[in-house]
Amino acid sequence: MHTILERLEKMEHEYRRQILRAAFGMLIFAFPFFDILTLLVFNFLIIASLAYFPEYPVIAKLLYRKPEPGSRKMLTDMNDGIRSARNLALSVFIMLLISQLLEFTPLDFPLYVIGGAIAIATFGSSAASFIRNRKKRHLNGTIVRNRHGREQHFLPSSIVMLGVGIFFAYLAGTWIAGWEDLNVSRNLVFFLAVIGSITGALFESIPSKVDDNISVPLGAGMTMWLFHSFGYSVPPYEMFMALMFSLVLGYLAYRAKIADLSALFSASLLGVLIIVFSDISWFILLLTFFILGGGFTKYKYKFKESIGIAQSKDGVRSYENVFSNSMAALVLAVLYGIYPQYSEFLIFAYLGTVATATGDTLASEIGTTARSQPIMITTLKPTCTGVDGAVTVLGEVAAILGSAIIGILAIIFGVLPVESWFMVIFITTAGGFLGTNVDSVLGATLQHKGKLSNSGVNFIATFAGALISGAMYLTLI
Repeated sequence: MHTILERLEKMEHEYRRQILRAAFGMLIFAFPFFDILTLLVFNFLIIASLAYFPEYPVIAKLLYRKPEPGSRKMLTDMNDGIRSARNLALSVFIMLLISQLLEFTPLDFPLYVIGGAIAIATFGSSAASFIRNRKKRHLNGTIVRNRHGREQHFLPSSIVMLGVGIFFAYLAGTWIAGWEDLNVSRNLVFFLAVIGSITGALFESIPSKVDDNISVPLGAGMTMWLFHSFGYSVPPYEMFMALMFSLVLGYLAYRAKIADLSALFSASLLGVLIIVFSDISWFILLLTFFILGGGFTKYKYKFKESIGIAQSKDGVRSYENVFSNSMAALVLAVLYGIYPQYSEFLIFAYLGTVATATGDTLASEIGTTARSQPIMITTLKPTCTGVDGAVTVLGEVAAILGSAIIGILAIIFGVLPVESWFMVIFITTAGGFLGTNVDSVLGATLQHKGKLSNSGVNFIATFAGALISGAMYLTLI
């Protein structure tokens, strides 16, 4: 034991911290042999030792993060290394506590799900940190930071985290479920491992002040718990193909500078879920929105930038853009898989929400370049270009065309039968066009008053487009 500690002390600091994090992850393989209450008490003792005894020699030597070269930062307060270890233990404690409390309810938060989330946050994150540290050494110690001052993540490290996370989450899940003799299929365990790992990589890539040791395990754990409750899964090869397809398309968007790293993993998560719960053609329809949106964001970008209305970050989309425009689509795709008896209604609602997202984006990106003066949608009075709620004839036409494209592609891809082509295109276009104008009304009212952000407006408008198309289906068909 003494020899191991000496070797750890001589090791490069970041490598030492990640080995200790992975060692903490090994504890999940003991989960089947203890009850949850015992695991809670043990985890509480770890938190207490890190919170109240940070100056204890062993803890100090192994976990303190040394100041960067040239930094004047002193080790007077609780250091990042101690804080990260404490936050990881706290995240595990929270999940175990939820599991314990749910024993008094019909719900459950099984240990194999918790173990999978811990595996992602320990083995997956440790592997990613090794890659980032090697990248940093390649840059001669230069640390690239995001706008919150946190160390910038790189695509290679995130991909490594995803792959290692899937492997160990699946291994931990099958180990714990097997020893506890749970009636859980390996298909479900693999499904949850993939979903949890993408979520973990997503949370790690999001610029935030929240420590990754809190956001990654809790984000992955809660997402895995949600889909565990559905009890829905597909064969591993189908899940793997969906993952590869989504990742490749997300990577192409990232390379084309349409999406940042968080958008890549957001789109990958959406892609996997939409493909496995519905069909690949549903995802292609949503992908059409992203392609058109990214392409027309670049349309006359210099002009839009010159008058101060261009998309920020050179038009690169982030996770906020992805989720605000696609959450309704995700919900409807999941409902389609769980409630196939309502399939046709859900398809029309899905087309309405995708058409709304497409129509609104094209109306904004094309309409703002119109030579005619825009009018406010709520008063019909002339207003300035770029004002929330401002509309132009060119923008309205773009909304109609963008919405119609989704309806036409739905027929081409066989989402709905060709015999119903007119009603499909009509309902999709009407839902998208009206949903786009709901977006404009919300922009002129709630967003203008500061009660909704642009993402909030998009979120509500896409659900409105789904409701409009769904209601039209029930009325006309």
